[in-house]
Amino acid sequence: MEWQQLEYFQKVAELQHFTRAAEALYISQPALSRSIARLEKDLGVPLFERNGRTVQLNRYGKLFLKKVNSALLLIEEGKQEVEDMVHPDRGLIALSFLHTLGSHIVPELIREFRKSYPDVQFQLFQNTADILIKQLTTGAIDLCLTSAPVERVGLRWEKLFREQLFVIVPKSHHLAKKECIKLAEVAEEPFIGFKEGIGLRTITDQLCQQAGFKPKVTFESQEVSTVNGLVSAGLGVSLIPDRKGLDETQVVKLTVEDLECTRSIGVAWVEDRYRPPVVEHFRSFVFSFFNDK
Repeated sequence: MEWQQLEYFQKVAELQHFTRAAEALYISQPALSRSIARLEKDLGVPLFERNGRTVQLNRYGKLFLKKVNSALLLIEEGKQEVEDMVHPDRGLIALSFLHTLGSHIVPELIREFRKSYPDVQFQLFQNTADILIKQLTTGAIDLCLTSAPVERVGLRWEKLFREQLFVIVPKSHHLAKKECIKLAEVAEEPFIGFKEGIGLRTITDQLCQQAGFKPKVTFESQEVSTVNGLVSAGLGVSLIPDRKGLDETQVVKLTVEDLECTRSIGVAWVEDRYRPPVVEHFRSFVFSFFNDK
């Protein structure tokens, strides 16, 4: 049974005439008759009562037509949904990003893009770097905003920007009067860190290793705002990127002078996978958005 056979059956049932149905379908009348005959053979029952070229649905045909109408309607709805997904002006973009990018970078990016493409919809995923990459490789998402490095066959990652990481301490801390420190100066401090699997945790561990110590992690979080809050409460120190909207009234940001405390953020995608036009528009927009900053 073929989809085309169902369309042919629906048209004959509507017009109750093989010749007129064939003309409406732009096929020959014998070809239409053969198609309906094959359909009836597949079903094992006749669908029409024939009177020359004029036909009427029998009880089997009436029952089958209800199901055919529902099935073809669902198929048309599915086709429309797929077309909407790939339409360059109103499609769907599945975007994933690190937790630390969710406070203002991603919202600002989407807000600016939708000024030109107001009908585009976004499906957003926020997670740790390793899970985001898995989602990307399995096809669950179109694009991923994550930190370097992304070293997996078939994936491409391009840098968008580099951000500085600062040591933050409570305002009452003995280092708070300084502007710059060496990272090893916080080696004995209780450390507010990020959970395993989060890119900032990996970067923090690497930088501390370079400075000759292992951080004494007392609390772990996924969110920069939570880490900032714990430091504000005097529970330790941390290493975080600068973020708009953080309450800095109870913390002091210190520049690390002996190490390059930065991380690179970029966009990743599967190189040889089909991407709808709307996704390509957004990918180009992402590059121009950060190049203009």
